[in-house]
Amino acid sequence: MVTELAEVTRDAVLEALACVADPEIPAVSIVDLGMVEDVRVDADAIRIELLPTFVGCPALDAIRHSVEERLGAFGRPVDLEFGFRVPWTTDRITPPGRERLRASGFAPPDEATCPYCGSADVVLENLFGPTQCRSLHYCRACRQPFEAFKPV
Repeated sequence: MVTELAEVTRDAVLEALACVADPEIPAVSIVDLGMVEDVRVDADAIRIELLPTFVGCPALDAIRHSVEERLGAFGRPVDLEFGFRVPWTTDRITPPGRERLRASGFAPPDEATCPYCGSADVVLENLFGPTQCRSLHYCRACRQPFEAFKPV
């Protein structure tokens, strides 16, 4: 738990960011997704650069609010920017993030298996899922629909 008395270090900030859930997939954090590009702790502020998963992602305002709220416990201003100089790709999703996606019913990118039963007998139902970063699939083995992260 972050408190105002906690020492403000890069590691402490990263630990706090690991508790910021993606608003669209709460099982994974922004750290799990590999969105955190840079963390700098200066005497006057905490500076964060995040990489959006997609340009125009509708969750960016919610993510900004969650990060600012979480890091506000350090008692310093938070300077958060969404950067595009380095493109976010699905390769940035951490192994624990991939496991958390699978456990919550989402197929991680580049994995053509059902997150429920593990079958490879799946079909793409619709390339366009509920958000830009996901598509809809169907498992013929267990008959479960599921979402998959689009590989980028």
